[in-house]
Amino acid sequence: MSGWSWRLGRVAGVDVYMHGTFLILVAWIAISHYLERHRWTDAGAGVGFILALFGIVVLHELGHALTARHYGIRTRDITLLPIGGVARLERMPDEPRQELLVAFAGPAVNVVLAAVLFVLAPSAISPAPIGEIQRVGGGFLAKLAWVNVSLAVFNLLPAFPMDGGRVLRAILAMRMDYVRATEVAARVGHALALMLALVGLFANPLLVFIALFIWVGATSEAGMVKLKHALGNIAVSRVMITRFETLVPGDPLQRAMDHALFGFQHDFPVVEAGRVVGVLTRADLMKGLADKGGDAPVGSAMTSHFETVQATEMLPSALERLDRSACPALPVLQGDRLVGVLTPDNVGEFLAIRSALRANGKGDWYARRVA
Repeated sequence: MSGWSWRLGRVAGVDVYMHGTFLILVAWIAISHYLERHRWTDAGAGVGFILALFGIVVLHELGHALTARHYGIRTRDITLLPIGGVARLERMPDEPRQELLVAFAGPAVNVVLAAVLFVLAPSAISPAPIGEIQRVGGGFLAKLAWVNVSLAVFNLLPAFPMDGGRVLRAILAMRMDYVRATEVAARVGHALALMLALVGLFANPLLVFIALFIWVGATSEAGMVKLKHALGNIAVSRVMITRFETLVPGDPLQRAMDHALFGFQHDFPVVEAGRVVGVLTRADLMKGLADKGGDAPVGSAMTSHFETVQATEMLPSALERLDRSACPALPVLQGDRLVGVLTPDNVGEFLAIRSALRANGKGDWYARRVA
């Protein structure tokens, strides 16, 4: 179990998790189907259908994951949520054509599944069954077929965070700068969100929530790409913390507590024989103090699974590594020697200071800073 998510298993080398809120959806489906005709068979059929639906969602996300793998991009995991699924790729491809194929792979899976299901249930193709598909009862395969059609169409809407937004951005990026392409795609997403919200006010309130989802997704994607572009030529050595305390595995937790109380540092690299062997995070320290007391050794509480970054690496790749790491601090190395620490807080401070200095006409300060 990771946070609110439970690991269901591993498919094609990708861990699949179920978020705890998914159980609420299953319970709601079961209850609503039972209340329709007060039949437990309806409740079971409803749960079976929703499980089949999310099996389709897993296949959709695997389409993205396996296509990304073809281009050397690993998928961290797939998580099932009440609103669908999320495949967390380590990064999106840099080549627009590759991003186009990765983004389109998910909806393509739904198109193939719909075609197969229509072959198995040919009566579902005629216009009549479309209107006759029932929420409770009705043809199981017919409903799954049209669900696949709906998922393909919905995901190809040209707006972030749907696949269609990335498809649009990839097509635009073949003709213009990537940042500009993202801005244009985000504007299209905002326009679509406004249209859906307007329709939703008079037709279906659910469309208003979908519009909000699209608006936030488009804004987030545009902001993230702008940030990545702004940091693209900045090395980690210009941003990292260079004044920090280190611990050794045999130090008592009391020593870390003293550093935390009388200094600014919350996360501590743990070094042994000149080599980083762990990181004692603030959460590790609090848990260690509560469970074992201040005399317990740092080595018994530290995080042993962590990532490092070289001082010469560019900041965007370091931030991606920080994002995928469970540890909130990255030890920065020069070769094998520890020379700094990188945290989201100090990156945020760096950006705030740079923005303030730029407003004052001194924006090149960050370019002059050296480790």
